[in-house]
Amino acid sequence: MPNSCSKFNVGGQAIIEGVMMRSPNSLAIAVRRPDGSIVVKEQRWESIWSRFKFLRWPFLRGTVMLVESLVNGIQALTFSADQAMVEESSDDKKEGAEDKKTPEKPMNRFMLYGTIAFSLAFAFLVFKGIPHLIATLAGTLTNTEIGTDSVVFHIIDGVVKMCMFVAYIWLISLMPDIKRVFQYHGAEHKSIYTYEKGEELTVENARRQTTLHPRCGTSFIILVLLVSIIVFMIIFPFIPTLYEGNRWINALLQVAIKLPLMLPIAGIAYELIRWSGKHPETPILKWFIKPGLWMQKITTREPSDDMLEIALISLRKALWREKHGLEGLDEKKDELEIYSDYASINFDKETPEKA
Repeated sequence: MPNSCSKFNVGGQAIIEGVMMRSPNSLAIAVRRPDGSIVVKEQRWESIWSRFKFLRWPFLRGTVMLVESLVNGIQALTFSADQAMVEESSDDKKEGAEDKKTPEKPMNRFMLYGTIAFSLAFAFLVFKGIPHLIATLAGTLTNTEIGTDSVVFHIIDGVVKMCMFVAYIWLISLMPDIKRVFQYHGAEHKSIYTYEKGEELTVENARRQTTLHPRCGTSFIILVLLVSIIVFMIIFPFIPTLYEGNRWINALLQVAIKLPLMLPIAGIAYELIRWSGKHPETPILKWFIKPGLWMQKITTREPSDDMLEIALISLRKALWREKHGLEGLDEKKDELEIYSDYASINFDKETPEKA
């Protein structure tokens, strides 16, 4: 039957041999193990802005969304990596494997948040620090006064930043494992498009959809890069020289200033991408989302049918909680659902059980 829950906003992320989907009240992950069985994990999810209402305000919610997506993404990647190492068990081959529950490995929180902190610091150093220093070097080499109060400085900084990001994505796309993740990325988009169009969530319907979606995280990152160029052009002319003695020390201090500025920049980018998702035909917004769609030609690939199955399972499981309105149901964090194959899964017939 056609999907009747199209009012819910759903987003996702491709992971190792799987897809994570997030709806307003659910976080669902589906992964295919090396033995071909399908593992599904679902738990109740609640955004921090449900407790702190002011975080829903425009230009604040973008930062919240970014941080929560990073945390959810690392959790999903950790889960999928664990499942990739699970050896085939004879129990998994038995009839009725879909009813079997197995404990999930406890997550090491210290490693999780340590990985997030390191990744953020490394990304900031590479994609903010290096372009800024290259723009500073350009002024030194040309014997010109190209400073942060100059439009030219920020154009150089932005072009270098964009080139580095595109080159990085293109290089990792050549790795076989990353190619498969990008195929799952395409499967995620196709599944969400099927849902948004109100079509039945089947492989046949998903196969017809495009892999390019304006609300993709890739588009968000590209918008962040573009918005940062404009914001830095406006703000830096008003920032005085922080250290007169050495141009390079001053440049490093200026890079440090860019870190807190990423919060409002993320907020602006989020509002633009949110608006473009609701009004994709608006002429000016088309130009805002085009670079992100172009980039998705690298970060998404055509998926196989078995990849579409995984994306659809994750999406259906997330919508399952929305459909049944599981108020008062605690998520079973230590239990996984294991299915022998795609045909054995029917969430529509499942009913909520008290944890």
